[in-house]
Amino acid sequence: MKTLSARYRQAHKEAKWAVGLAIAYFIWWYISAYAFSSTEITTALPELYWGFPLWFLLACIIGPILFTVLCGLMVKFIYQDMSLEIEKDSDHE
Repeated sequence: MKTLSARYRQAHKEAKWAVGLAIAYFIWWYISAYAFSSTEITTALPELYWGFPLWFLLACIIGPILFTVLCGLMVKFIYQDMSLEIEKDSDHE
């Protein structure tokens, strides 16, 4: 990153991706927690998948694993390593 404006552009891009991923995770959690929970009041146990109700499996086990992987991919492919040191322009000295 040569110029300060290029650093700011990259920082804004990274921030937008991070906020977008956080919003996507909240939407995933909300839909899987509320859309897949049973709304009828019965004394019967809910259907279990690997010992968990479907809403819990999606919201609390699969979701965090999936979004941890997506976060790692975001850091690997979107984020760029840049120096925080201020470089002096040789043109202006």
